[in-house]
Amino acid sequence: MKQETSKPVVREIMMEFAHLTGLLSSREKPRRYLWTDAFAVCNFLTLYRQTSDERYKELALRLVAQVHNILGRHREDNPWIGWISGLPEEEGKAHPTSGGLRIGKGMNERRSHEPYDEQLEWDRDGQYYHYLTKWMHALNRVSRVTGDSLYNRWAVELAKAVHARFTYAIASGGEKRMYWKMSIDLSHPLVPSMGHHDPLDGLITYLELQQIAAKDSKKSTHLDLSQEIADMADICEGKNWATDDPLGMGELLGTTYKLAQLMMSEDIGQAELLNDLLDSSLMGLRLFERRNPLNLPANYRLAFRELGMSIGLHAIEKLPGLIKQAPRIFSMLNRLHSQTENLMRYTPLSNMIEAYWLDDANRQAETWTGHRNINMVMLATSLAPDGYIAI
Repeated sequence: MKQETSKPVVREIMMEFAHLTGLLSSREKPRRYLWTDAFAVCNFLTLYRQTSDERYKELALRLVAQVHNILGRHREDNPWIGWISGLPEEEGKAHPTSGGLRIGKGMNERRSHEPYDEQLEWDRDGQYYHYLTKWMHALNRVSRVTGDSLYNRWAVELAKAVHARFTYAIASGGEKRMYWKMSIDLSHPLVPSMGHHDPLDGLITYLELQQIAAKDSKKSTHLDLSQEIADMADICEGKNWATDDPLGMGELLGTTYKLAQLMMSEDIGQAELLNDLLDSSLMGLRLFERRNPLNLPANYRLAFRELGMSIGLHAIEKLPGLIKQAPRIFSMLNRLHSQTENLMRYTPLSNMIEAYWLDDANRQAETWTGHRNINMVMLATSLAPDGYIAI
């Protein structure tokens, strides 16, 4: 019922986004941003599946092409030209993700002679691992919906390219870690610390890609992700995933649901990890509840972070139905039902968040207008989440 009532709003939001960012309007120079565009691709696919209107599928495919053609190439204010992979023009078109993809920030990346400024770094270009995994997921969803395995192959090529550059071994112990942010050409780290959920995001995304790639008749052995999956499993070992950040929490909830979906279709041996994610999600929601930031006025709230949590809560809403479909698969998790029941207590928060940001008065706040595109797209995802939260 929710999907049916939200469709007109979602259509309106996504068509406005298409015009504002130059996806449709020839008068607007295309402005691409990898995180927002990954969610947007999934939203257009959702609209296509809900309405059977081919134009939404075409918008998803056009957006993919724009992202690759813009964020897969060097910036206009760089001295370099062409694909960031360094491939010749035609080969680069055939393998647009093999050098990774830029974030799409307004400022160029920090040069080696420029001092590090933590605040300024947020506005500088480069490559973020957690944005790249979002794009891998979006490409995989395109393969699922259209049946075209090329998009999955591009996703796997992206995974292999960035995994090789974002992961590194600690000299003292041989253990692997990850960089948080890399240069546009992936030649050196810009921020060497590791993102809290980056290895988890990588593990689940690689498992998702591998599932489709295994069925691709044209796949080659160099697109197998077994070693990358093993690397990420090792990095994830013993980690604590709890967070009270709403966006991080939403991603954790969504990852939990994705893992459960993967467990239904394949024997991937991750029951212990699912248990850890459920515990960490519950811990994070309790911490968030104690702070109760949803009582703050709009100018003190970031819509896209709250909407990230709302999207994750919608994913958790689907978990009981998933468990009912395959009780044998989840039977080894003794606390699964109690964990799920406790999480379900928080799902009404998603309706509160959506209602707040659907209010025109709250969308006048600078925190909305200053991040309009990402806020719009994630509100649309929260209102119609199936295209994003499915694997």
